[in-house]
Amino acid sequence: MQKTFEVENRLGYRILRWIIAVALVSGVIVSAIQVVLDAYRVSNDLNNQANQTIAIVKDAATQAVFSIDADLAKQVVDGLFAREAVHLVQILHTNGDPLSSRERPLSDSALRPLINWIFDPERKFRTELVRSNGSGTVYGFLVVRYDTAPAAHMWLGRAIVTFISGIASAVILGMVLFFVFYMLLTRPLLRIVHSVKQVDPAHPDDRLVDTPAGHEKDELGLWVGATNTLLIAIGESQTRHRDAEDKVNRLARYDQLTGLLSRDSFMELLKADIEESKRNNSLLSVTVCGIDDFKSINDQCGFHTGDLTLQIVADRLINYLSGSRFTIARLGSDQFVVVEKALKDGFQAADTAEAILAGISENMGMEGLNISTTATLGIALYPSDAIQPDRLLQSAEQTMMLAKQKGRDHFQFYVASIDQEIRDRKQLEKDLSQALTLNQFYLVYQPQINLETKRVIGAEALLRWDHPVRGLVPPDYFIPVAENNGSIVEIGQWVMDQACLQAKLWADKGLYLRIAVNLSAVQLRQERIVDDILNTLKRHDIPAGRLELEVTETSFM
Repeated sequence: MQKTFEVENRLGYRILRWIIAVALVSGVIVSAIQVVLDAYRVSNDLNNQANQTIAIVKDAATQAVFSIDADLAKQVVDGLFAREAVHLVQILHTNGDPLSSRERPLSDSALRPLINWIFDPERKFRTELVRSNGSGTVYGFLVVRYDTAPAAHMWLGRAIVTFISGIASAVILGMVLFFVFYMLLTRPLLRIVHSVKQVDPAHPDDRLVDTPAGHEKDELGLWVGATNTLLIAIGESQTRHRDAEDKVNRLARYDQLTGLLSRDSFMELLKADIEESKRNNSLLSVTVCGIDDFKSINDQCGFHTGDLTLQIVADRLINYLSGSRFTIARLGSDQFVVVEKALKDGFQAADTAEAILAGISENMGMEGLNISTTATLGIALYPSDAIQPDRLLQSAEQTMMLAKQKGRDHFQFYVASIDQEIRDRKQLEKDLSQALTLNQFYLVYQPQINLETKRVIGAEALLRWDHPVRGLVPPDYFIPVAENNGSIVEIGQWVMDQACLQAKLWADKGLYLRIAVNLSAVQLRQERIVDDILNTLKRHDIPAGRLELEVTETSFM
């Protein structure tokens, strides 16, 4: 809000200008009406006075013209000229010859053109001279001309006074009205504006607008009350908004389930920790912890139990790794990360990793269940493995994922060769997704022999992958990859279908051999596994006893 504003923009100044303008116009109009009415009155008075004067001297003028008395006629004329306004007097015989006559010039004045325009230069009066005996004989005429200037000058004087007094009265009335308006509206509004300037935009409900004294119950009071109500509502809304922002910021900075730092917040702290390690010339470790086979806990015990498991793991990490040297966060799903600062060498990171594995492997009792779980850790060191925060975390994550392929409940450090191993794995996943479509898989059958009869009683179907570039890829190399990305379900169904087809072909030739197929843990978790098996048997007309499913013990872990 502006602290000051130009005077000509103020409402009071604009109102004053309008009041003065309206007052002046009103004063001029009223005065003009009065002056015009006065002009009509002056004109009528001039006519009335002339008629009255003529009526007074009419008998004397009639006697003078009847008796042809020039002296009497002259006296009548001189008597009329005693009046300032008389311009010309004539007493005429009926034939137009003057018995007596007198004239003086019209008065000279700078205002003469105005007077002539309003009243005419002179007024002419002519009356017949008739004796009062009732005979009706006209003996002559009396002609009188009046100069309008004397009466007009008096009228002009009054007109000027009327205009001045009218305008002055209007201006005075306007000023009085402005003063009243200022006291009743403008000044209270200025006080309200001053009070509004004191309102804190960040906390509008802390200081409300003051109601001007004497206006508590009028429109200004209602306006201030409505404004304060709005300020209170805005303040409450801002408070709720700030609370919501704080909650959102907390949700953004902390994991809602475990209360640990979120990934984004962790990256900010990791960057600061790396800068600190750089200044102190010390080592720093980033350990990514992945819960082994966490999906099985969700599938077998429910998501609620899975959430409780994550909370217990988070609590154990906090309890076992207390102190300012450690930063703990949840990366997402079943993965956690631990940063350990001020390391002297990698052996300290290994000791911490062993403590983490030992703590997580302890049994978890919850809601009548006894859950046993393990974890696999990937460790990357600063500055030997990476110097950038995101690259350092990525190295630890990649190491953890590769470590999971080699077993459970152990930790592994990042080495430079891991990069090539990761690239090979990604390419293998891509090739694996196309192997079925390109018919690169085939089955070989290992016979099963009854040692007593020395006869072949069955065969185990073994999957082989003939890669166009890699050649024969060992099953123990690509099967874990297929299980990890889920393609094992489609591959396993293909193996079962091809094995049953081969069993049918053998049966048609009189060889009723039992066929054995390996079933992965991922396939066992599929809801339609039983239906898929029965449909496959039915499709190839194979008795259920002819198909043997081999499930490794790791599938039940």
